[in-house]
Amino acid sequence: MPAFRSDLLNVLSERGFIHQLTDATALDKRAAEGTITAYTGFDATADSLHIGSLVQIMMLHWLQKTGHRPIVLMGGGTTKVGDPSGKDESRQLLSDGTIAANIAGIKKNFEPFLTFGNGPADAFIVNNADWLDRLAYVPFLRDVGRHFTINRMLTFDSVKLRLDREQPLTFLEFNYMILQAYDFLELSRRHGCTLQMGGSDQWGNIINGIELGRRAADAELFGLTTPLITTASGAKMGKTAAGAVWLNQDRLSAYDYWQFWRNTDDADVGRFLKLFTTLPLDEIVRLETLHGAEINEAKKILAFETTAILHGTDAAAQAAETARRTFEEGEAAEGLPSHAVDPRSLEAAGLALYAALAETGLAASSGEGRRLIKGGGARVNDEVVVDEQRRLTASDIRDGAIKLSAGKKRHVLLTVP
Repeated sequence: MPAFRSDLLNVLSERGFIHQLTDATALDKRAAEGTITAYTGFDATADSLHIGSLVQIMMLHWLQKTGHRPIVLMGGGTTKVGDPSGKDESRQLLSDGTIAANIAGIKKNFEPFLTFGNGPADAFIVNNADWLDRLAYVPFLRDVGRHFTINRMLTFDSVKLRLDREQPLTFLEFNYMILQAYDFLELSRRHGCTLQMGGSDQWGNIINGIELGRRAADAELFGLTTPLITTASGAKMGKTAAGAVWLNQDRLSAYDYWQFWRNTDDADVGRFLKLFTTLPLDEIVRLETLHGAEINEAKKILAFETTAILHGTDAAAQAAETARRTFEEGEAAEGLPSHAVDPRSLEAAGLALYAALAETGLAASSGEGRRLIKGGGARVNDEVVVDEQRRLTASDIRDGAIKLSAGKKRHVLLTVP
């Protein structure tokens, strides 16, 4: 017997998306009997999202696939404030122009996952600056602020953790939870939105919105959060030595994206197939039972499926072929990420290898590059380098490029125009 009546909650539950639910019975009934509208918010702190947001994007995908209507809420207004949840420091304040440019970049991230339009289950994008920028301060405090007590606000983790660590929390950030709650109320009024979805760190903010909807508009609203996604090693999902795993291809190539998923820990394969691909569950069950060398085939399927959703099947196939040629045939295959270098830097004393590793993203910094070399993890044209003072010169060029490697699985072609 299914755990829920609705396809929506059954799919989300079976694939591992549900951490917390408010009034699961009532939400399940609504989702089983008709179309519901749900939203997830994304602040515009960069011109691309990274895979830390991918769980929320995939949840919107399944919401739409089960016949419901997704709203992507862009935080053009809340980005000016900064969500203090899980952070020790205040967010850097961005200009209106930078926020607008970031939103334009982020919108592209959703196109492979959602169908946009005017139909009953078509997704659409809204910007909370449309109402937050127009608020009059005193009327807002009178009409909305009166529903929040300082006593209660101080108990929420986003505030409590910052204070417990004796880190400053600005009055600007303190208002974030009220603004997010107001977003839910506005989306309820404007678009009939009844469900807010987010990560587990958003639980308190979501509850605030539900309570504000009840007090200010007698609305029945619901909340759903996803578990914090960490790898088997305990690391936060999406962080690597070279930085964030971005969704925009101009920030991270399709090959590097494929390679990230190919490097998944054995213990994470089944869970990530459920969360980040659309493969049927019975196929995933078969793949997650593989062991030994066979698990590598499951990892390749994970890499292909995730890359195909975001970048298309052609890009995923090309990435897989590039990896095969590189690792199985030892070639500096076409299709590897490339980084142009000024030919003059290879003259005379040459370019320090540790600096080149940092510049190409194979190391997070020059210091990390030195440690990579010292540990035997750096290669130049497939040859291990252990000399921290190794410098790249014109003599290293092979067919117009120098192949740099960090370990056996991450490579960049240093091209010389």
